[in-house]
Amino acid sequence: MFKDQPKGLYALSLANTGERFGYYTMLAIFTLFLQAKFGYTEAVTTQIYGIFLAAVYFMPFFGGVLADKFGFGRMVTLGIFVMFGGYALLSIPSGTGFGAQAMMFGALALIACGTGLFKGNLQVLVGNLYDDPAYASKRDNAFSIFYMAINIGAMFAPSMATRITNYFLGQDGLTYNGQIPALAHQYIDSAGQLAGEPLAKLQELAVQVGGSTADLMEFSRHYIDKLSTAYNMGFGVACLSLVLSYLIYVGFRKTFRHADVTARQQQAAAATTGAAAQVQLTPAQTRSRITALMLVFAVVIFFWMAFHQNGSTMTFFARDYTTSEATGLTRMGFNIGNLLLVVIGVYAAFGFFQSAKAKGKTISGLIFLAVVGALYYQWTQTPDPVHILPQQFQQFNPFYVVALTPFSIALFSSLARKGKEPSAPRKIGMGMIIAAGGFLILTLGSFGLMSPAEVKAVGASDHFVSQNWLISTYLVLTFAELLLSPMGISFVSKVAPPKYKGMMMGCWFAATAVGNYATSLIGYLWGSGMALWMVWSVLIVLCLLSALFIFSVMRKLESATASA
Repeated sequence: MFKDQPKGLYALSLANTGERFGYYTMLAIFTLFLQAKFGYTEAVTTQIYGIFLAAVYFMPFFGGVLADKFGFGRMVTLGIFVMFGGYALLSIPSGTGFGAQAMMFGALALIACGTGLFKGNLQVLVGNLYDDPAYASKRDNAFSIFYMAINIGAMFAPSMATRITNYFLGQDGLTYNGQIPALAHQYIDSAGQLAGEPLAKLQELAVQVGGSTADLMEFSRHYIDKLSTAYNMGFGVACLSLVLSYLIYVGFRKTFRHADVTARQQQAAAATTGAAAQVQLTPAQTRSRITALMLVFAVVIFFWMAFHQNGSTMTFFARDYTTSEATGLTRMGFNIGNLLLVVIGVYAAFGFFQSAKAKGKTISGLIFLAVVGALYYQWTQTPDPVHILPQQFQQFNPFYVVALTPFSIALFSSLARKGKEPSAPRKIGMGMIIAAGGFLILTLGSFGLMSPAEVKAVGASDHFVSQNWLISTYLVLTFAELLLSPMGISFVSKVAPPKYKGMMMGCWFAATAVGNYATSLIGYLWGSGMALWMVWSVLIVLCLLSALFIFSVMRKLESATASA
């Protein structure tokens, strides 16, 4: 898996890990922050969330166009500094008026622009490493490793956001409850005239989290202010992670400097030195490849529309419908240390079976046994039950990515040796079918639950389900993601016409952007009065229709890209 890869891959991967850790720390609490601080409805929150994600993933198109002209490395460096400015603004505690909202939206704009310069161009640099014939056969594995590195950062992000939230609330003797912000805003907006079940629920929860009902207006304002400040501090983590990312990028630049070359620069160098220029495609070949890429981009829109419900409606589901305390084996998964031990155990097991020497097998075996022992100790020491926060569910997806990547690479490497590995477009189609299966789990788990509109009307759900419904959904969606995202990025880097590499990678992210914006459509359904199981069913239908489409044009896709 890691053998014989160019050193530049690890430098670029670690630089991305640092940046993604900060980004996903911010994203884990973003929708919760919007609702807690400004009192936005779910519809408005998901609209902002969708627009922001769309901008984050659309801006790489412009970043790619600029990089094709000015260089990939320059844009990556500039992107880091622009993002830093955005996260710095977002981390400043402020009020709730127009000025505070303007500052927040300005910060989001900077983050989106900086990401546009950084994200796609860093991945082009990775792809350029594998234009070397000596490494060309390792491209798919390389992007799986790169994608795994992204998710290492993402795996620790929700835990960091949770620790910061709990710490700053704890400084005021408070604990977190996800139902309080909405009720507190209702109380404030009604000038203290809230009545009935919502009022009784707010009074009950105020006592539970360490507050007082003597002055409910003061408690409501104080709780919202302290929770919002805690979220601001969480956003500040992204600033520190970007510093680390920059140091890695600059410190190990020599390992990938040779990949920081555009098609124009390569042609100019070839003309000067007499070296072999990059093979040029005919206009017909260029059109054929771009058409194939555009068809794939059209399909991935619907995957990201479904997948990025993790930061919106799936987070709302975690907050409003799952039990807030985890017991038994499930409680172990909400400790990031336990998840890290599992990852180490998985890689130790792979090392044991892949090692050709007795020494390697011995070391791997001892590590595996140590992990088993450590997990047993954790089992005996972990309280039962443990209190959990909604954003903690988001650590399961990156954990699954990191843990399952070796299995994915081993499977497709085995199929490749037998000449049976599916093409990248075929993997994408399979991923869409699996994604539909993920939301089928949530559909089944949602039968009999109140609609989101009913929950809002009475203040809280009357029935809560096991966290395992959501955890299982994340597992199945991860299987889909491993078939679609790293393979898709590898596909773009391989198939894109050389002089349009930056632009085509930008188009991949632009398609992702459209899908991310479309997440807000599900947010509207969330608050529309539609039954909860029907909301998830819409996503099932969209995923299946997308799979049907890509399989209907599969022959055209595989024919157009056969020579890449």
